[in-house]
This record gives sequence, C-alpha cells and structure tokens, in this order.
Amino acid sequence: MAKLSLLVGFGAGYVLGARAGRERYDQIRRAWSQAKEDPRLQEVAGMAQAHADSVVNSVKARMGSEAPN
Repeated sequence: MAKLSLLVGFGAGYVLGARAGRERYDQIRRAWSQAKEDPRLQEVAGMAQAHADSVVNSVKARMGSEAPN
C-alpha cells in the first residue's frame, strides 16, 4: 500500500510539474535576471566575497604560521 501511494504521488507530481514546467522555468529565469541586476543584491554579493576572501587569507596565515619547519 505504501509503494502504491508513493507511485501515485510521484506520478501526480510528474504530471503537474511537466504541465507547468516550461512556463515556470521561464518565470524563474526572468526573476533571477531581474534580481541579478539589483544593486542591493550586488552589494550583498560584494560584501560576501570580501568576507570570504578575508576568511581564506586568515586560514592561509594560520596554516603558514603553524606549519612545521
């Protein structure tokens, strides 16, 4: 019974997903393109990149100072 429920659920999800597939995909792509050009998102991405760079540099400095000679 559990397998039958799983198969029915999978089948329904597949049919509904296929029906909305291309339209939904295009909608998500348009939203991503608009968000990608948003200056607020670019600012946050720049801050995240700067933070990641500082963490990487910190880890590199620690590994360099703790490495055996």
